[in-house]
Amino acid sequence: MMLKIKRVPTVVSNYQKEEVGEAPRSVGGCGRNCLKACCIQDAKLPLYAFKKINKVTGKDLVINECQEELPVAFLDSLVLGEWEDRMQRGLFRYDVTACETKVIPGEYGFIAQLNEGRHLKKRPTEFRVDKVLQPFDENKFNFTKVGQEEVLFQFEASENGEVQFFPNAPIDVDNSPSFVAINVSPIEYGHVLLIPRIFECLPQRIDHESFLLALHMAAEAANPYFRLGYNSLGAFATINHLHFQAYYLAMQFPIEKAPTKKIATLKGGVKVSELLKYPVRGLVFEGGDTLEDLSNIVSEACISLQNNNIPYNVLISDCGSQVFLLPQCYAEKQALGEVDAELLDTQVNPAVWEISGHMVLKRKKDFDEASEGNAWKLLAEVSLSEERFQEVNALIFEAIGIGLNELDNNNLQSLSEDNDAVNSTTYPTAVAGSEQCFVLQ
Repeated sequence: MMLKIKRVPTVVSNYQKEEVGEAPRSVGGCGRNCLKACCIQDAKLPLYAFKKINKVTGKDLVINECQEELPVAFLDSLVLGEWEDRMQRGLFRYDVTACETKVIPGEYGFIAQLNEGRHLKKRPTEFRVDKVLQPFDENKFNFTKVGQEEVLFQFEASENGEVQFFPNAPIDVDNSPSFVAINVSPIEYGHVLLIPRIFECLPQRIDHESFLLALHMAAEAANPYFRLGYNSLGAFATINHLHFQAYYLAMQFPIEKAPTKKIATLKGGVKVSELLKYPVRGLVFEGGDTLEDLSNIVSEACISLQNNNIPYNVLISDCGSQVFLLPQCYAEKQALGEVDAELLDTQVNPAVWEISGHMVLKRKKDFDEASEGNAWKLLAEVSLSEERFQEVNALIFEAIGIGLNELDNNNLQSLSEDNDAVNSTTYPTAVAGSEQCFVLQ
């Protein structure tokens, strides 16, 4: 079932630009109504307090099934209502609702969007792309510099174990709340940022607490079309201040359709699988008795990649019960001059959304010629080689406690055969796109 979302025209504004000569806002502090100490005193924002504790078991919230036809959850309506309010107030850099989108014919149904203005209006990357871990730099752009009007609400665990909403709550700076804010350069409708413990000014690196918060947001939204994504430094994160992205797309991502094969089931019921027959190699983590079980395993895997300077992307889907972990090497290949000039000319930076199959294209030519073969060709350049992927897996398995005695040897043997088959398969030829694409309204 497709999710019906009302769309209204966006009043495009340059409100975000920090240019000399910008007229000051009629507010106190520094005049920008930002989130720093100069402006934050006595400020109030809505607060959504999510249910964390199951009083019956005393454990973290048990993972529930994600269903397509549930009534709209309150968090869902809050995100969309507040996001649309900011759209009507002109806080975005361009009108994402005017961007043409189509489903590319083929087995996977890659999604192509023409967004000609995004790369020109996004903030430029301000840090090295060859180091996954870099210290936070308050002199560079960070989310404490955004205007308070861009923040939709605070997102915290409820103190009494029940979902609560406070429309006008004080901001407790000392306890460093987590914020949900608009992405002023959106990819899709409802594109937001989850910024954990914003005032701690954490660099872009996953930790246990922040990842669990992201899973809670996915679970609270209770909408299969709402996914969260994460890009590490070196994997096309553009801001070195800890954040996740999220938006609504009312169809399956191609990566969600790809087959998988189980590697092991860990303590707590978390199943680890390998992605098969997809252009980017990756691992899939699913289930678990609680959100915390799943969060702990994936967090340890991410921390292992970070500590070994391996760029990666993460997709959280299925209402927080499924996580794709995707190490990548595209930026490294770019730096070494190993990427085909034709791919470089597209100016596509394959981050989590592109890797998942939502291709954000900058040129009309690439959009018109979009094909499954072209999408596959780009994403194949993102993927680690099979040999390197297995080396990275060994690091991850060590970090999450998968020993040789815990691996399903039958599945591993089958995995090796499947990967050989995948590597030898003739994939769709990169050709000019067909006019038979399904255009999304």
